[in-house]
Amino acid sequence: MPRQPPFDPVRRRWLRGAVAVTALACAGRPQRLLAPPSWSDDPFRLGVASGDPAPDGAVLWTRLAPQPLWPDGGMPPAPVAVHWEVAEDAAFARIARRGTALARPERAHAVHVAVAGLAPRREYHYRFLCGEAVSRSGRLRTLPPPHLPLDAFRLAVASCQHYEHGWFAAHRHLAAGDHDLVLHLGDYVYEGSFGERVRRHEQDGPLRSLADYRARHAWYKLDPDLQAAHAAAAWAPIWDDHEVANDYAGEEAMDGEDPALFRARRAAAYRAWLEHMPVRAALADGNTRIHRRFALGALADLHLLDDRQYRAPQACAPRDRGYAPDIDPACAERTDPARSLLGAAQESWLHGGLAASSARWNLIAQQTLIAPFQTRGEDGRAQVWSDAWDGYPATRERLLRHIAALRLPNVVSFGGDVHAFHVCDLKADFADPASATVATEFVTSSLTTDDGDYAALQAALPLNPHVRYADCRSRGWIEARLTPQRMDVHLRALDDARTPDAQVFTLRQFTVEDGSAGAQSSHA
Repeated sequence: MPRQPPFDPVRRRWLRGAVAVTALACAGRPQRLLAPPSWSDDPFRLGVASGDPAPDGAVLWTRLAPQPLWPDGGMPPAPVAVHWEVAEDAAFARIARRGTALARPERAHAVHVAVAGLAPRREYHYRFLCGEAVSRSGRLRTLPPPHLPLDAFRLAVASCQHYEHGWFAAHRHLAAGDHDLVLHLGDYVYEGSFGERVRRHEQDGPLRSLADYRARHAWYKLDPDLQAAHAAAAWAPIWDDHEVANDYAGEEAMDGEDPALFRARRAAAYRAWLEHMPVRAALADGNTRIHRRFALGALADLHLLDDRQYRAPQACAPRDRGYAPDIDPACAERTDPARSLLGAAQESWLHGGLAASSARWNLIAQQTLIAPFQTRGEDGRAQVWSDAWDGYPATRERLLRHIAALRLPNVVSFGGDVHAFHVCDLKADFADPASATVATEFVTSSLTTDDGDYAALQAALPLNPHVRYADCRSRGWIEARLTPQRMDVHLRALDDARTPDAQVFTLRQFTVEDGSAGAQSSHA
């Protein structure tokens, strides 16, 4: 647990002065609502965010935390009323919607507001107010109506932002961009330390408790560049493994951690993530379903997946004797059709959504690399990585067979996790290089997390002819612009993520044409 800061008599003075003025039912029991306090510290130190947009609104987020690393965030054990405003202009002269929400102690005084009643495909500004304190303002765009023809839609796709491996200059550049939606594909926080430490987490020990995970999220959210990126556009985030523990699978931890202790740890990590993310799942206590779908007008359906919560344990890797992620592709357990990366219910949901779609494009946002990627071990034998879709080939085959059977022409997957850019053809039969390409895959590099072995990556490319491009040398993200005719994708890279003033450039550009699966390359 983070070290308790010293006693703050100023903070305690306002706590004593905050008078309980009314009773209310909160979480099924009477509680006292505090009058707005006179703040000695900014209660909005963690910034604001919006997410999960809809044609008529979005989820707005903030958290009252004048002392973010304290176990209670520097807040009293009672609900506090927070006012919110959504305006048509940055000066908040034309208010479109306003209301009051409760910041509840059992939710770390986080606020999630599901705003409705806004106009579709419009830009809005929002902010929060509590007592005399006013938050920074944020900006969002509502989505177009589901069947509206759309000229263009702009996405940013990001993943893997280990705080200790670099500065969040990428978020500074994202904040300066003009995106309709930001997809964050997981590893938003890291539960542990490895590699070079450019800067430090708030504590060195492992995260175990709810207080630990809350403090880790608060530490990341204190970064001004990350706050700016959240304030600049609506986000649609999903989690991966490091929000809980490295390479966990379902209810099982890596390296044989006690199952009961790990389930409690996972529940704490999920709760902290939901408390700190602008997602609709956070609106209901105990809801951990993060796979969801957005209609981007008639232009695209966007399917967000969860490849952690429901997956089977990694194949051929006895966890009580040390988990080894690289395995022999001939491992019989790996190809067992009963094993799923997504779980049967989520697979059915995804397949059903693809079958029902009438959009021009179908976008799948998930955590990692779908395409096979075979490497050679030190002994020269073939190996695959058990934690990605290669460890669950039956899930991949079912998905690609389904896409082929539906004859969906414009399926594009976005992934992360592997700390490298990948551009891949998703084939009907990967054993046959001449097989039809049924979908296109773009995998983003990490925003900060350490890179891999570039020479080894390049040496493996001849084993994987469906991989059009791969580069692990740069930290960065993906920007994609969809139109009815094409998707233009830019791989955006930083010159050095280890410096706070890192500059950005376009590493490569690719295009996917309407009706023609597979990316076409052009140099930046």
